[in-house]
Amino acid sequence: MKILGIGNAIVDVICKVENDFISKNSLTKGTMKLIFDENEFKKLLSNLKIEKTISGGSVANSIVGLSQLKNKVGFIGKVCDDELGEKYEEGLKKENVSYFYSKKKEELPTGTCLILVTPDSERTMCTFLGTAGKINEADVNIDAIKQSEIIFLEGYLWDEGDPKKAFDKAINNANKVAMSLSDQFCVDRHKPHFLDLVKNKIDITFANEQEIMSLVNAKNFDDVINFSKKLGKILVITRGEKGAIVIKGNEVIECGIKKNLKIVDLTGAGDLFAAGFLHGYINKLSLSQSLEKGTEMSSNVIQQIGARLNNNE
Repeated sequence: MKILGIGNAIVDVICKVENDFISKNSLTKGTMKLIFDENEFKKLLSNLKIEKTISGGSVANSIVGLSQLKNKVGFIGKVCDDELGEKYEEGLKKENVSYFYSKKKEELPTGTCLILVTPDSERTMCTFLGTAGKINEADVNIDAIKQSEIIFLEGYLWDEGDPKKAFDKAINNANKVAMSLSDQFCVDRHKPHFLDLVKNKIDITFANEQEIMSLVNAKNFDDVINFSKKLGKILVITRGEKGAIVIKGNEVIECGIKKNLKIVDLTGAGDLFAAGFLHGYINKLSLSQSLEKGTEMSSNVIQQIGARLNNNE
């Protein structure tokens, strides 16, 4: 197998909202908020018209993108044996992703992420992790990890206790490790741990500009470049309108954004960017070509609703 993703197995529920919905519910536009109270989550959902539901989660979206590019891929993520868990598994299998997890009845339901898309195409997420955040060592299939060229982890999944043990088990048995820092909230919450992972345990790190600057306490982007050069591993950074950059040792390669796109929804831009880059990397393309492929994939996904490319893309 080329790539095995390990991440939060979450059903994405996409809804269009006006800007005042964001402010009325004390949300910060463009960020992800974790909701720990199931009733609070249900109440938020009850006021909305659902556009679409998809089996998502950040790394799962990347893995589906890699599958659409004809790579042999798999995924590990924890769901409950409930209706959404059933839909989740079906959704992945339909996309030719091998699912290395046997669902069973859990105390908590399958995780759900509410994706609120405002008229400016920005997305604000409210996530009820449910059982997804309870992943533990027993859920990690060592054979699947050893048989993969590379594993891809998400920062969203990392947490003290069982998830950390699951992460460690995966990393210690992997041939190569890639990880996405996921969100500035995750970086700020786990800074010393993430810094240790990036420096010592991960071969390829994906981050956006805000996440990496926060991680290394950078005053400007030059600080990030200096950190990355010393790191000597592959660091891939998306910079919004400034495009993307990959740094490996003294090699610094930039790629601009695609122009004149009809942007409808930024959901999944980073996930599909990672899919394109990893596709290039595991198929022995150059870093520059891998960066181009990431940019192409993310450009395609932001011109449609949701974090999955329509199969005809």
